[in-house]
Amino acid sequence: MKILLVRLRQIGDVVFTTPTFAALREYFPQAQLSYLVEPAAAPVVRGNPDLAQVIEAPRVRGARGVLADLSLGRALARERFDVAIDFHGGPRASLLTWLSRAPRRVGYEVAGRAWMYTQRIDRPRALRPRHSVENQWDLLAALGVPPPSRDRHPVTMVVDGEAAMRVESRLLAHQAAFSVRLVVMHVSAGNPFRRWPMASFAEVAAGLAEADPSVRVVVTSGPSEEGAATEVIAAARQQLDEARREHVLSCGDFSLSELRALVERAALYVGGDSGPMHIAACSRVPMVSLYGPTLPVRSEPWRSRSIPALAAESRGVSCRPCGQRVCEPGDFRCLTHVTPREVLEAGVRLLARNG
Repeated sequence: MKILLVRLRQIGDVVFTTPTFAALREYFPQAQLSYLVEPAAAPVVRGNPDLAQVIEAPRVRGARGVLADLSLGRALARERFDVAIDFHGGPRASLLTWLSRAPRRVGYEVAGRAWMYTQRIDRPRALRPRHSVENQWDLLAALGVPPPSRDRHPVTMVVDGEAAMRVESRLLAHQAAFSVRLVVMHVSAGNPFRRWPMASFAEVAAGLAEADPSVRVVVTSGPSEEGAATEVIAAARQQLDEARREHVLSCGDFSLSELRALVERAALYVGGDSGPMHIAACSRVPMVSLYGPTLPVRSEPWRSRSIPALAAESRGVSCRPCGQRVCEPGDFRCLTHVTPREVLEAGVRLLARNG
């Protein structure tokens, strides 16, 4: 049996599909799994031993994009997939799933596109207190696959050996050998609803560096907020004595593969509900995760509960959770009410538990 899995974007959503790989291999031992994804998120699934191949679908605008998708659709049809599962449900993903010509196509009951699937699963529009992994698993349940287990089916991303070597070389260049304890702090997010203030991140970074002389804080950011890491590093260093300023490292940008290798080396991860947080969840690193408009029950690290993870969130905010389109109060209070002291104390507790 040949199975095509479709999830074009975003990074965190692609991570949330990875528990399905092992489950499908268990339920269909002879199956060959292929994954269709856009290039930006491809590193998440590339190299996964449960996948026979990763097929990239570059985004091209205009008429050229339509022609490219039709060509890709023909290539998918030549693969003769038996089953196609569309975890995405967007217009492009639906079209490519249909173009695959798989005789069994499983997708969500989406207005205007449901006809592209042979088997349709209801997807309520309301924000349910249910994890995204479980929501996506509804598509597997249609094939008879048993419910997921955090211990048997955690999120996964393979550590790339070459990326790990690059990361280690960069850390050594900043006097961060294995004898130090790394804290990885990711300070950006894909939209303003999930961006904790830079000043708050800087206060936590300085506090962690000051709390333990063996700690080195690596600050990272993504393309959505270029320069955010530099801003946080500068502000954190200003709060530290001269002897500790270099304990907040300036290591430059990290690719997704390098970020995965970096958190594998870390003693703690701190960051908001974003793609990098879910990449960190693929490791066993203790985590402090910040939640604003989203709820931990929907997007907390999907892995064994024996691995330490703490949520920093504002409770009692009436407009939370929200659809992240308009901030009704206008001040993003669901995030700004999370205090640096709360996050710092959580981080210090986890570092102490992690030896």
